[in-house]
Amino acid sequence: MIIVDTALRKREAEGRPIRVGMIGAGFMGRGLANQIINSVPGMALVAIANRTLANAERAYTEAGVEPVRVEDASQLDTAISNGTPAVLEDAFELLKAVHLDCVVDVTGAVEFGARVTVAAIERGLPMVTMNAELDGTVGPLLAHRAREAGVVLTGADGDQPGVQGNLLRFVRGLGVTPLVAGNIKGLQDEYRTPTTQKAFAERWGQDPYMVTSFADGTKVSFEQAIVANAFGLTVPKRGMNGWDHDGHVDELTGRYDVDELRELGGIVDYVVKAKPGPGIFVLGTHDDPKQRHYLELYKLGTGPLYSFYAPYHLCHFEVPNSVVRAVDFGDAALAAPAGPHVDVVTTAKQHLTAGRTIDGLGGYDTYGVAESTAVTRAEGLLPMGVAEGCVLRRDVPKDAVLTYADVTLPPGRLVDQLREEQEKLFA
Repeated sequence: MIIVDTALRKREAEGRPIRVGMIGAGFMGRGLANQIINSVPGMALVAIANRTLANAERAYTEAGVEPVRVEDASQLDTAISNGTPAVLEDAFELLKAVHLDCVVDVTGAVEFGARVTVAAIERGLPMVTMNAELDGTVGPLLAHRAREAGVVLTGADGDQPGVQGNLLRFVRGLGVTPLVAGNIKGLQDEYRTPTTQKAFAERWGQDPYMVTSFADGTKVSFEQAIVANAFGLTVPKRGMNGWDHDGHVDELTGRYDVDELRELGGIVDYVVKAKPGPGIFVLGTHDDPKQRHYLELYKLGTGPLYSFYAPYHLCHFEVPNSVVRAVDFGDAALAAPAGPHVDVVTTAKQHLTAGRTIDGLGGYDTYGVAESTAVTRAEGLLPMGVAEGCVLRRDVPKDAVLTYADVTLPPGRLVDQLREEQEKLFA
């Protein structure tokens, strides 16, 4: 992983920075813009596309840069050639620009994210996605399309799925078989809403719906589904264990049945309140008794489960690493190599009545829980990533999982077409 800094120094010395376009300019996008502009020599944020130009401009100005406004790919290419950062409304015009090396999706919008990701793949442009909601819905299909096109499509370093992915690869390199990939949360309450989370969102300058998706478990479900799909893991049960654990994650080595974990082929999970949070952990076994002797010497205990963890995840700070890995090394930090293993299914946050149009992720109507793909298919469960905008055909009680039979899908959405294609491809 450290090799990326050498690659960036070489690019900086040669005057050929990686030219990055960013789609989205919210809280996380502004952080990423500032990081690239002020802390990553050898990389240049050449353009930001956002439907509200003022927000794109804000991302630049907060980082100390004054951008110009452009309207299309031709004007954008001229600005890039002149070394002038640019903002524009149309993300698809950004994707047409010739002088781009990579694009980053920082939107979190499923339908729009699907359209820009498909366009980037068709354009042959490497993409780093911070759009966990899209990845957890049709990520395996998009990864397949990218491979077929010879394009790198990758999840991001820094966010918890990417940090887990790096640790899983590290652990496998030690000869350890990972059996649990875990996420450490500080709060889990399925019934949180944008109203309850309003003050927190305002304090940190975040969107209350996004903050609610963290609190109600939807986000962690998407994150763990992504990890499961990238590493062939499953869930121990619908919703995962989600234990409250006030101690250190090392103590979790005694909480799992190793034979059950082996029978399942490894699981994704999460814990609440554990230390060190808000990080991630991996629990695994080693089959070589000689190496187990060394692991005990190195203070990892006597097994059979050994604990590995990262005490933090630094989100946008690490995303530039993903860009370098994709552009210079053709390496995806996180991508599903085949079909899905885990989905995120839609669950009623309150009693829902027939005729109601379901609101967005992190809203008042639903929350997402992780479920095995086999169960999702067998029961016709409604993926959380397609729930927004669906109209209920019948009443659904609180905490019931919705099915496709419960709703009418909005017409003409790309995400529904992709979901259907994914099901057929990997059936």
